[in-house]
Amino acid sequence: MDKTGYQSYIQEIRRFSLLSADEECALAKRIGEGDDAARIKLVKCNLRLVVSIARKFNTSQVSVMDLIQEGNLGLMTAASKYKTGFNTRFSTYAYSWIMQYMLRYLHNKCSCIALPHRKDELLRRIACAQSVLFQQTGHEPSVQELSVYLDIPVKALCDLCQFSYSVSSLDTECSDDSSTTVGDIITDMTYAPETLMMKEIRCKEIHDLISKLPEKEQLVICKRYNFDYERKPKTLRELSRILGVSAETVRQMEIRAIHHMRKSSVEIQ
Repeated sequence: MDKTGYQSYIQEIRRFSLLSADEECALAKRIGEGDDAARIKLVKCNLRLVVSIARKFNTSQVSVMDLIQEGNLGLMTAASKYKTGFNTRFSTYAYSWIMQYMLRYLHNKCSCIALPHRKDELLRRIACAQSVLFQQTGHEPSVQELSVYLDIPVKALCDLCQFSYSVSSLDTECSDDSSTTVGDIITDMTYAPETLMMKEIRCKEIHDLISKLPEKEQLVICKRYNFDYERKPKTLRELSRILGVSAETVRQMEIRAIHHMRKSSVEIQ
């Protein structure tokens, strides 16, 4: 944390005195009439509230000044929406807005996988509901119980739960002798010996079938399907120039060769 910047900011906002309930009501009326100066004053006089909330978050992953900045955005939103008819002090009303902006910022900064804010908020509600129902019933709540408690359809609840995740290091030990880690027990899907073996067998069978064709038909099949591993397969016109025949003749040779290969493969089976 930039202590110098933080201390300078604290000294700066101390210039703005706290407001009484009557002063807040007066400013709220002026804001309702479109007075921007009143809204700015209401915000400035409550900047210390944002600082007090930000200091509750003890994390090294984000700067306190960044958190204060996000909280100030929530404070400005609250100031534009506050009305005297709410019958509550502005600090009480603004608290939830400030917390919402700070929590959203912390989630986006600290989460390994960022989720939309609405889905993240619903997942927190589900976690709280699970805790409450477990304390009440003594067992893990079912999806149906959560659906009734949260008033969320079962299907929507199941879809939301798919977004829940946990993060674990690949170096985390998962055996008593500390010799096996999470990374050791994850299947390596990049190496499949059975697939490689079947591919080699298939290639050998195809080459054996090609070797039984007449010489010119072997050339046509190898060049047309790149079995000789050139840069790219030859076209009918290119092969017609190589063999000194028409493109249609090459096409007929290709069809005849494929027919013979299919017939030979059936006889082998």
